[in-house]
Amino acid sequence: MKDIRFTYSHALNTHELQQYKEETQSALRTLTEGTGAGNDFIGWLSLPKDIRSQVSAIQKTADRLRNQCDIIVCVGIGGSYLGAKAVIDALLPSFAWLEDRKPQIVYAGNNIGEDYLYELQGLLRGKNFGIICISKSGTTTEPALAFRLLKIQLEEQAGKETARERIVCITDAKKGALRTLATQEGYDTFVIEDNIGGRFSVLSPVGLLPIACAGLDINALLDGAERVMDVCTTADFADNPALLYAASRNHLYRQGKKIELLVNYHPKLHYVSEWWKQLYGESEGKENKGIFPASVDFTTDLHSMGQYVQEGERHLFETVISVAEPNHKLVVPSDEANLDGLNFLAGKRVDEVNKMAELGTRLAHMDGGVPNLLIELPKLNEYALGELIAFFEVGCGVSGYMLGINPFNQPGVEAYKKNMFALLHKPGYEEATAAIEKRIQKQN
Repeated sequence: MKDIRFTYSHALNTHELQQYKEETQSALRTLTEGTGAGNDFIGWLSLPKDIRSQVSAIQKTADRLRNQCDIIVCVGIGGSYLGAKAVIDALLPSFAWLEDRKPQIVYAGNNIGEDYLYELQGLLRGKNFGIICISKSGTTTEPALAFRLLKIQLEEQAGKETARERIVCITDAKKGALRTLATQEGYDTFVIEDNIGGRFSVLSPVGLLPIACAGLDINALLDGAERVMDVCTTADFADNPALLYAASRNHLYRQGKKIELLVNYHPKLHYVSEWWKQLYGESEGKENKGIFPASVDFTTDLHSMGQYVQEGERHLFETVISVAEPNHKLVVPSDEANLDGLNFLAGKRVDEVNKMAELGTRLAHMDGGVPNLLIELPKLNEYALGELIAFFEVGCGVSGYMLGINPFNQPGVEAYKKNMFALLHKPGYEEATAAIEKRIQKQN
C-alpha cells in the first residue's frame, strides 16, 4: 500500500452509500467553487501548492532558531499549535524529551495554568530559548499572556538584541497587536492569510515553522497533502476517499449515531486525534447539529473505555486509523520459564500482536453494534501525515455543507470569553459584569 486508503464496508453497504453520491458531490462543488457559507475561508484548499514559495524562507528561519536555541517555545492555542504538535509528536522519537536532542519543542499559550507557566519559566531559566508566537490578533488571552511573560524573560536573560533574533511572530499581514509589536521590535514574521482559519492552518507557516524547527521534512508533508488534496477535490465519488468518508459519517449520523470515536492503535497518534477533534468539533457543532468528535488510544483505553464501547448506549461509531508498517522491528523473545504464558507469541513481531488486537477489537465492537470506518496509512512519516491532513480537511468541509451549516466559522467560542472578561473587569464590559454579578448573587 503506497497511499492512504479508506474502507466503509463495515459500517454500511454500497447501496446505502450510493444514495449519498449526488448530495456529497454537490457539497464538494459548493466547497471547491466557493459558493457556500464561509467561502472566504477556503484558502487551505490550494495551500499545499501556494505555500511552496515560502518554504525556503520558513526553513531558513527554522535553521536559525535550531542553531541558536536549546528550547523553542511554540506559543498558540487551538489551531495555532495543535497541528504542529500532532505532526511533531507523531514523528519524533517517543522519548525525544529525555534525549540530548536540541532544540526541544515545548508549548505555551494553550492554557491559563499558573503552575504550568511558572514551571515553564523555571525550565527556561539559564537556557538558550526562542519563541514562535502564533496569533492572528495578538490579543487572545492565553497566548498573549504567555507571550508577555516569556518575552520579558527572554529579554532579561539574553538581552533585547538577542531576543529580537530568537522571536518569530506568525500573525496578520497588516493589523493587530502582535503585528504592531513585531513591526516595532523588528521581529521576523510570517503571515496568517485572511482566507485560512486556525484549524485549517497546519500546512501554513503556523504549522510548518514549528515542524521544521523540530527537524522534520516539511516538503514531504506538503507532497503528501498536495497529492491527496488533488484527489479529494477532483476525483469521482467512488475514487474519492474524502467524499466516501463524508457520505459514510453523515449516513451514520442520520441513523442516530451521534458520536464519532476516532481510534488509533499507535500511541504517537494521540495529538493527531486532538487536532482532528478541534477540526470537526469547531466546524460542525452549530445550530444544534453535528457529530460529537471523541477519541481513544487503543489498546490503552480498552482497559478504561472498552466496556462502554462494547456494551454502552448504541449512539456511536468508530473511525479507526491503522498504520500498515511500523518504522522499527521488535520480535517477542522466548522465555524458558514462560510464567507469563506468552511463549505462544515468541518469534512474532510486536506489531503483529498489535494488529491482531486491532482486528479482534474491531470485530468485537462491530458484533456489539458499533459500525467501523477504517483509514489505513502505509507508514507513519511526513508524506503519510500530509495525506491524512488533506483527507480530513476536505472531508470536514464537505461534511459541514451536508449538514447545512457554515463549516468555517465558530460563533459559539465567544460566549465564554465575554463572561471571563466581564468577571475580570476588563474595560468595556461593565454592563456584562453587572449582569453576571447579579446572577451570582441570586444563585448564592
